[in-house]
Amino acid sequence: MSSENRPLSPHLQIYRWQWTMAYSILHRATGVALAVGALFLACWLIALAGGADDFNAVQAFSTSIIGRVLLLGWTWSLFYHLLNGIRHLVWDSGRWLDLKCAELSGHAAVAGSVILTLIAWAIAYM
Repeated sequence: MSSENRPLSPHLQIYRWQWTMAYSILHRATGVALAVGALFLACWLIALAGGADDFNAVQAFSTSIIGRVLLLGWTWSLFYHLLNGIRHLVWDSGRWLDLKCAELSGHAAVAGSVILTLIAWAIAYM
């Protein structure tokens, strides 16, 4: 086979996209989102220590539409990352390693994270 006929990325022909791959990528992305959320929490705490004007400025952002969307996203990220982490702990025990269980537990982690986020926000705004 000549070099011009070889594919540049042979892994694209070997690997098929699967739910477990998507959930793995999502787990990493939610970890990054949680790190950004931790920075925002640190800013909020610094503003709290800085006085009323600083705190009111950060609080105004938090209660804006953009701030609430970010807080909603961070809340969902927290619950997804938590449930998916529990899923990984179960895998470490040697359970749910077959493809069907891995896929179903991934779907359950997504569904559970949405439900827990809705519950948390319902409690917060009651």
